[in-house]
Amino acid sequence: MTDAITRAAEVLKDHRESIDRLDAILVYTLAERFKRTQAVGRLKAEHDLPPSDPSREARQIERLEWLSKEADLDPEFAKKFLTFIISEVIRHHEQLQK
Repeated sequence: MTDAITRAAEVLKDHRESIDRLDAILVYTLAERFKRTQAVGRLKAEHDLPPSDPSREARQIERLEWLSKEADLDPEFAKKFLTFIISEVIRHHEQLQK
């Protein structure tokens, strides 16, 4: 291999190791987030509160769109991602209501 190819392989390896660490952070962050939302769901079930809060969800999506712009992340992707998470949270809350 040439020096340029060897260097590129090293840089690629470094990028992939960083991506792997970031994936781990994402998984642990999502796990912690869902622990919190499960606690919210149990609290809602105990007090007969609705499983979803559309006004909060809309504010959260708006907030995430703003944050994504600040972070230079595609706002449409961020919106889709949060919408998916919210739908999972609501599903969990509905299950807890049963």
